[in-house]
Amino acid sequence: MTQRKHLDDFLRGRIIGRLECGRTQLEVSEELGIAQSVISRLWQRFQDDGNVSRYYSTGRPRVTTPNEDRYLAVTAKRNRRSRRSDLSRQLSSATGTTVSRQTVYRRLRHIGLYARRPVRCVPFTATHCRLRLAWSREHALWTPQQWSCVMFSDVSRFSLQSDSRRTFI
Repeated sequence: MTQRKHLDDFLRGRIIGRLECGRTQLEVSEELGIAQSVISRLWQRFQDDGNVSRYYSTGRPRVTTPNEDRYLAVTAKRNRRSRRSDLSRQLSSATGTTVSRQTVYRRLRHIGLYARRPVRCVPFTATHCRLRLAWSREHALWTPQQWSCVMFSDVSRFSLQSDSRRTFI
């Protein structure tokens, strides 16, 4: 089996020059020892866009266009609680492009939209910290009798079912 080689720019120019001089693709392929299908593709590309250089690309081509990516972003921002499968279905019905949930996840992650659980408590600010420190200093010298009138409660959340009904945003 022969190894595949890419044609260099000079050889591509020679092929196009000979074809422009009126030679057939078969004559050029026999003369240069290159498959006729390669010559045909090169000539077709030259006729389409006037370019004979190679297209350099790595990896699989993207399924979605930049407009479809923007559509996903706008749809996700409008309804923060929509799931990836819902977004995939909406994109498919709007544009006809079918994408997986993983693709939707990657597109949203690229623009900075992640699935997060809502905050359960308000984070401390500098004011909160200052007020708590002042409260603790006021009550630092209390006697056990004074503390006996105070009730502390530790409220914890327990769930006996597997579904904790947490929502993602």
